[in-house]
Amino acid sequence: MAFMAMEPVPMSQKEVFMKRIGLLSQILIAFVLAIIVGAIVGPKIEVVKPFGDLFLRMIKFIIVPLVLASLVVGVAGTGDIKKIGRMGGITLVYYLLTTAIAVTIGLILANIFSPGKGVNIDASVEKVEPTEAPSIIDTLLNIVPTNPIASLVNGDMLQIIFFAIFLGAAITILGDKAKTVYNFFNEFAEIMYKITAIVMKLAPIGVFGLIAPTVGEYGLSVLLPLMKVILVVYFGCILHAVLVYSTSVKLFANMNPLKFFTGIAPASLVAFSTSSSSGTLPITIKNTEENLGVSRKVSSFVLPLGATVNMDGTALYQGVCVLFIAQFFGYDLSLVQQLTIVLTATLASIGTAGVPGAGLIMLTMVVTSVGLPVEGIALIAGIDRLLDMIRTSVNITGDASAAVVVNAIEENRELKISNDVSV
Repeated sequence: MAFMAMEPVPMSQKEVFMKRIGLLSQILIAFVLAIIVGAIVGPKIEVVKPFGDLFLRMIKFIIVPLVLASLVVGVAGTGDIKKIGRMGGITLVYYLLTTAIAVTIGLILANIFSPGKGVNIDASVEKVEPTEAPSIIDTLLNIVPTNPIASLVNGDMLQIIFFAIFLGAAITILGDKAKTVYNFFNEFAEIMYKITAIVMKLAPIGVFGLIAPTVGEYGLSVLLPLMKVILVVYFGCILHAVLVYSTSVKLFANMNPLKFFTGIAPASLVAFSTSSSSGTLPITIKNTEENLGVSRKVSSFVLPLGATVNMDGTALYQGVCVLFIAQFFGYDLSLVQQLTIVLTATLASIGTAGVPGAGLIMLTMVVTSVGLPVEGIALIAGIDRLLDMIRTSVNITGDASAAVVVNAIEENRELKISNDVSV
């Protein structure tokens, strides 16, 4: 029986308008409105918080199945185990190098602007117990799951990545024998991408629900004494993004930096709203592939790894905050101590991977490494949420720049091999 031809259902004026202004514009409008309404209404704007929480839960529920499926397909689709090792090496070197640059920028700005000098805050802060982060050796051992199913249930991202890489590698080795399994993960990944696209339509509402209560909660009376450290961290994060990421994408991928920042802007704004690199991961993958032209094989490998171990914004925040604490308590850190901060913060970006509250754990590690009072962390605890927003946004922007760079290097290598063969 033939299906009857049906006339397409015309879009409403609202749908036409929303499609015309684009998702990025919708998110920006929601972001500005959230700031205005939050500032006017104050703490009572908390009533819209459930909309933000719902959006956050929606994108979080995508993470584990999306990372597993896309990474298995990405690894299996390469057909070359050596390529995965090469991509992994380039990715880790890029992440460590940009993290070291970030914390250095933070230290330089903190030395120039001295955010901790002249701060008038009650110094009788409550005692803070140092939190021990796992050692790098323990972290490396913990990457290997003893129960992959438990890792999926608990959302242990590094263990999920390890499991997915081994699944993909085994599928590659087996070839046609594992074609059915490959097709399953391939189609499953497509389903998760479609779900991500649907959830992204809720982004403007979610951003409003996350930002407005934050703005309503923090008044000028709370922010003014620490406004200098806030401005230094924000300026440093923006400076790092403009200098390092612009140079990277232009130098390695010949990509216009404006195209890069515009392409990743929706994910950056969501990261700013949620303060969660892992929570933003589905949107980061979507923007990187659709707007920046990164292949799925690269994005599915580089981005989940970056969401777990790459912390450029957090490292810069460490540099500024450690100097802030030192200046507040009257400590004069030597050049050797500041170099120790660079090394510790860089290594801590991997050493604290997958640990809840990684930013504060990293800060504890760095503060104790140069002998500063751990109690100083309590000085910035009240504004940590505001600092977390910008550092998370920079973290995922750095992940995207790595994906663009690795993708360009792989494309150039394949083009060179193709030209050599043809000659």
